[in-house]
Amino acid sequence: MRPDRGFFVLWSANALSNLADGLAFVSMPLLATSMTDDARLVAGLATLYALVRLLVALPIGVWVDRLERRTLIVAANILRGITLLGLALTIQLGLSSLVLLYATMAIVATFESLADNAAVAVLPSLVKKDRLDSANGRITAAQLIADEFAGPPLGGILFALAASIPIFAMGGLWALAGVITLALPIRRRARSTGELAARRSVFAEAREGIVWLRHHRVVGSLALIGALASIGYMLPFSILVLFAHDHLGLNGAGYGLVLAFAALGGLLGSFLAPRLRKHLGCRWTITGALALGAMTLGGLACTTSPIIAGVLLALYILHAVVWNICSLSLRQRLVPDNLLGRVGAATRVLGLLGLGLGSVLGGVLGTIDLSIPVALGGLLFLGCSITAMLTLRGQLLPEDQVPARRK
Repeated sequence: MRPDRGFFVLWSANALSNLADGLAFVSMPLLATSMTDDARLVAGLATLYALVRLLVALPIGVWVDRLERRTLIVAANILRGITLLGLALTIQLGLSSLVLLYATMAIVATFESLADNAAVAVLPSLVKKDRLDSANGRITAAQLIADEFAGPPLGGILFALAASIPIFAMGGLWALAGVITLALPIRRRARSTGELAARRSVFAEAREGIVWLRHHRVVGSLALIGALASIGYMLPFSILVLFAHDHLGLNGAGYGLVLAFAALGGLLGSFLAPRLRKHLGCRWTITGALALGAMTLGGLACTTSPIIAGVLLALYILHAVVWNICSLSLRQRLVPDNLLGRVGAATRVLGLLGLGLGSVLGGVLGTIDLSIPVALGGLLFLGCSITAMLTLRGQLLPEDQVPARRK
């Protein structure tokens, strides 16, 4: 797919933002450990980040449908850039604290949710609907390269030079992403007088997205599958570092190498997804991808070989990327433009709840045997694959169902 100007602008901004995310993945925990040796406070940074994203998801979905989406992406990126630059200055001047770091992470989590939701909602207006798979695949490939390969090692190197350097870099990258997004075309959705007069509370408008999602067979099924898949994902990954050490005999360096190799599977998946969808269709591509996830986790639960485990994890990440690209593109095609933000937010809430539940279950079951969460994750993905095969039927087009006619 030859990207048009609007898509290239969005892709470039996303790539810069993802590079900043990769820097944050390493540098923010390192910054926390430089302020406290309390493991609970260090881990609390990630907990706060996840909790804030969960709490703001539905209100953000409403604002993405109410306001001009390009403006939201610009504002979200520039504001979190300014926030990080401010934190970097406090570090440079010796004025930073754990409270400031927590507050910064809460602000970043809020604006990241806003930027992500708005970017997903604006993409269908930038490319033709039959090219959404390719567009999402290119965005995912850039995300993997920036977030998994380039960002983390760069963040560690910059932090070794000075604690403030990666924070300055993150702020600059996010601010630059916001400036670049200014080149996107402005696209305001026309609202009728009756629609403006009928505007209700944020809660009421968020509920409209939830109701639409519940009533749409295909998109609702995708959301349910996504929630179950999130549980299945976190069951093994919440204890993967322990599994790698105890079952595979890997040290820290070996574990890092296995994860880096696994990320290559995701990169391959980002290029395969549009081709598989074109030849197999959405239903069988999604069904097959989820079945692959089940098989790889089943195999991982039984192996003690680091090499076999690395191959299985690479195939697992490949399945996850193919599933994510196809399900996201299908949702973008089927959901009306004026509901993209709210339906996406409701779907995200289900996914975040699934991640939290999977993490808790993984930790609890891992105390019994580390293979149990891995095997149970495989069973969940098998259930997801069967659910996809049964529910994603017929022509998966916007005309397939018209939610406005539902009672």
